[in-house]
Amino acid sequence: MREQLECIELCLGADEGVESLWVRIKGQPHMGDVIVGVYYRPPEQEEEVDEAAYRQLKVASQSQALVLVGDFNHPDISWEDHTARHTQSRRFLQSIDDNFLMQVVEEPTRRGALLDLVLTNKEELVEDVKVGGRLGCSDHEMVE
Repeated sequence: MREQLECIELCLGADEGVESLWVRIKGQPHMGDVIVGVYYRPPEQEEEVDEAAYRQLKVASQSQALVLVGDFNHPDISWEDHTARHTQSRRFLQSIDDNFLMQVVEEPTRRGALLDLVLTNKEELVEDVKVGGRLGCSDHEMVE
């Protein structure tokens, strides 16, 4: 990536156990930079770590262009009606709303659940999302 794009890694506060990587990709002179985050949330993650991740997201969302991708492990979320059964999943939805993000993956990515997400604050940054196929021995569908 460093050979193709001008980017720098960002530190968005103490990681406190958050499994994430954030980079700023230099945009064209007439376009702004883009913040890209990659995140993995283990299924049984503690609420304190979730809150640390939401603090990182709040800092990143100050950017005019943000894309966050990853495995968020909230299988109880209904994306059609924007609801969830579990408290941690409802808190995740609240964080998405608080940071004016939209989720653009529409098909299940693992055993009928939509776990792997692409979140953005600008629709035009992410287009033509496709789900399908597996990489290696993964039980998740690839998101392209």
